[in-house]
Amino acid sequence: MTKKTFPKGFLWGGATAANQYEGGYLSGGKGLSTLDAITGGDVNTPRMITFKTVDGEIKRVTREESLPAGAVGYVDPNQYYPSHVATDFYNHYEEDIALFAEMGFNCFRMSIAWSRIFPNGDDAQPNEEGLAFYDKVFDTLLKHNIEPVVTINHFDIPMHLADHYDGWANRKTVDFFVKFCEVVFKRYKDKVKYWMTFNEINILRSWTQIGIHSTDPQTLYQAKHHIFLASALAVKLGHEINPENQIGMMVCYVHSYPETCRPEDVMESIQFNRELEFYMDVQVHGEYPRYKLKHLERLGVNLDVSPEDAAILKAGTVDYIGFSYYMTAVSSSQVDETKMVIGNQMKVAKNPYLETSDWGWSIDPLGLRIALSKIYDRYRIPMFIVENGLGAADTLEADGSINDDYRINYFDKHIRAMYDAIELDGVELMGYTPWGCIDLVSAGTGEMKKRYGFIYVDMDDKGNGTLKRSKKKSFNWYRDVITSNGASLNL
Repeated sequence: MTKKTFPKGFLWGGATAANQYEGGYLSGGKGLSTLDAITGGDVNTPRMITFKTVDGEIKRVTREESLPAGAVGYVDPNQYYPSHVATDFYNHYEEDIALFAEMGFNCFRMSIAWSRIFPNGDDAQPNEEGLAFYDKVFDTLLKHNIEPVVTINHFDIPMHLADHYDGWANRKTVDFFVKFCEVVFKRYKDKVKYWMTFNEINILRSWTQIGIHSTDPQTLYQAKHHIFLASALAVKLGHEINPENQIGMMVCYVHSYPETCRPEDVMESIQFNRELEFYMDVQVHGEYPRYKLKHLERLGVNLDVSPEDAAILKAGTVDYIGFSYYMTAVSSSQVDETKMVIGNQMKVAKNPYLETSDWGWSIDPLGLRIALSKIYDRYRIPMFIVENGLGAADTLEADGSINDDYRINYFDKHIRAMYDAIELDGVELMGYTPWGCIDLVSAGTGEMKKRYGFIYVDMDDKGNGTLKRSKKKSFNWYRDVITSNGASLNL
């Protein structure tokens, strides 16, 4: 019998983000990003933003808190900031890309650091050294027949725009972002054809991610409106510059099950899932859904919308839906705080039917098939799983090996669920780029010990280590999956 495989042309690779992987935080003319002022942490110690008040006092708040008006980001020489070195792709890109090629990658998802191209965000001219760095990265990828999949903005903003414009709360930031997009679309026109505008757009909510000082509903949703406009304008511009560009959106998808068949629990799950679907509705359909307009009305949010905004949203709908999938949630009308867990920067009810990771995230392979089916049934456009993976505390053995069978088991089950979604449910799936294909800094906790990669990097939670790269057991396993286009799994 002929072995079953994934569709011809399926994109296999891995995913990273500049602020968690790239390092070189002031190299090559790069400016400060908001994430350059956020400390490390762990599951018990929240990451903190360091800033200066208008009176010059140095203070810290958690990233969920608002900053005082007029506060500016500050890099304290007495603090450790994981983004500054991360796992140093900036100086190891050739070595790392060679390892990706050895695994068989035909695509690689990465992000461009906005402040590497426009150090302040509002600069008159882009930074040529920054542009040249990504030229070298893209050229190296293409030399190895690896398609770049580029996230234009992944969880950060130039610190200057946050400090002096209040980030995305200011409509001027839309223009700064579109200028940034125009530069990279034109510069890399012949090198990149797969793009995403914003990473996990549904969980953008803080100074570190979108530069806003206050996180009250009015400020937050006005900022989100500006982000929607920026995304739509970028999609339209990207298609004009190169009609072959495929430009998608990206959402953090955490589907929620009702705790019981109690109608109130079902309604709670609908409300939870709408908070994910809202972002897809706007970017796929080009308009705000009525349920969200009603929600904003109840919150007392009155968006400042210009007459041309509706046309902008309609003209800039996306080509595909990219999404991250790590876990599912449970919704209940009778919340029991003792059964709540923190996962993927969300507080959700624990599912008693599922195993969890070392960090308490539910492990739900069938949930991935459910997610793919629900999203595709609703939108009927191509989909791309651009993040999925298992954070675990890997052990480096005396002989240098890392026997991560738990990761292999995780990926085996999730890839089978993907195959079932394609073959049994008719889902149009473009590709799969597991998160942190090489070890990098955790976005949620700022740790290194929470590892996702197929490649181990010698670095600890305090930034100590040689940065030596080592293959884990999962490296060869994933290589076999890719080179056989899934046939090695005996699907």
